[in-house]
Amino acid sequence: MTDSALATAHDRRRWTAGLHQAVRLVLPPRIGTTLGIGIGALASLAPGLLPRTPSVQAVLTGLLTASALGVAGVLRVVARRSGIDIDQHLRRVRLPLLIAISALVMGAAANADHWQNRLRAAMGTPPITADYWLRWALGAGLIVGLFAGAARSIAWTLRRLGWARGASLTAVGAIVLYLAGVPAAVGWRNSVYAGADAALDPALVQPLSHTESGSTASAVSWSSLGAEGRKFVSGAPVRAVRVYVGLASAPDLDSRVALAIRELERSGGFTRSHLVVTVPTGSGWIDANAVAGFDQRFDGDVALVGLQYSYLPSWATFVFGRDAAVTAARHLFTAVENHLQRLTHKPKLYVYGQSLGALGGNAVFADDTEQDRRTCAALWAGPPANRVHRAGATVLANTSDPVIHWSLTLLWRAPDLTGARVDAPVPQWLPLISFAQTTADLLGALDAAPGHGHRYGSDQGTAMGRC
Repeated sequence: MTDSALATAHDRRRWTAGLHQAVRLVLPPRIGTTLGIGIGALASLAPGLLPRTPSVQAVLTGLLTASALGVAGVLRVVARRSGIDIDQHLRRVRLPLLIAISALVMGAAANADHWQNRLRAAMGTPPITADYWLRWALGAGLIVGLFAGAARSIAWTLRRLGWARGASLTAVGAIVLYLAGVPAAVGWRNSVYAGADAALDPALVQPLSHTESGSTASAVSWSSLGAEGRKFVSGAPVRAVRVYVGLASAPDLDSRVALAIRELERSGGFTRSHLVVTVPTGSGWIDANAVAGFDQRFDGDVALVGLQYSYLPSWATFVFGRDAAVTAARHLFTAVENHLQRLTHKPKLYVYGQSLGALGGNAVFADDTEQDRRTCAALWAGPPANRVHRAGATVLANTSDPVIHWSLTLLWRAPDLTGARVDAPVPQWLPLISFAQTTADLLGALDAAPGHGHRYGSDQGTAMGRC
């Protein structure tokens, strides 16, 4: 064969290879890829509890889609090692499947658009704008692309190293991360939140009245109250006694509880006709709306006492340290209860908690009977999973509040919405999907319009029951 003939054959092979590559590029994606993207997108577009920004919706779509693609990739590898090439056997199904999944995703997006606007109409917020879904698609695509790139990089590295060596290095890296990285991250996180708790906000003014902790007459220093304690005692002027003890106010729980009792004595809290043990959220926050509501409900003749048990965000305390809420609530309530038994004039005793505070306060009592016997009344606002003792209690729960929905049982069972106020359209429960949707909504639970989501008003106080 002449040189020119060889060159012609070589060019033909290159052209044929290029044609095959071009055809491969225009072929529909593999079945696993199409299903992964479709399932992730459809799950993320199912109706949620609260209105979402396009960025939040994009993050949810991106994470669910990346997870579905990861599962599809693992199944593809397992199938190939078993001698089954699904894409080869079902090559003709690729295009019809892509068309069907695309139609389903577009229909789900249209339904999500309608649902989001229904929620916004119920909550009095503006409808979504025309660029909402464009920003969603770009954000979700970027997230999926980042995960896909990371997965490909890891796979390439493992192939270069060999699977045995790669697995060994991965195991060593995981051990180092667990022994050194995780403690370092936790320590850094705690130091950040501790610093934020200790930082003095110049906008908050130290109280002058002897009826508030942190005043010059108080045994609890202004600086030791913590960020949320300082907000509690220096909020809008009320006639109620406000006693608060921070984590830095005394060295241990027993000392802090004893200090709270002394503060109630000093401030005249035990001379009021009503005494409310208020259990804060994980960060130490006591809702100012509740303070105003109690002041109105009891015409100022009331004392409120709170005890900080954490400076972490409520979600972190709920996941990693909810026992602290239970222990602190039990110690404080029991100490107040025991002190009242020694008094001639006994204020009527109440207990209040919102969110994690409701969980902690509810755990003070073994059952409904004990709660009804030991308190005049109780009020729980936005209780986690809507599980609280209800005898002698007022329960405030919005159906749009993801806190009352969220529980691991939401994976396989519909939430218990007993007594919840229907404040917005309620989505149909779906196994697995509702859990993912509710988890995403937890991030924006406090960003909802007043009276919706995890935002409750002065009815936290005014709705408290009577003896």
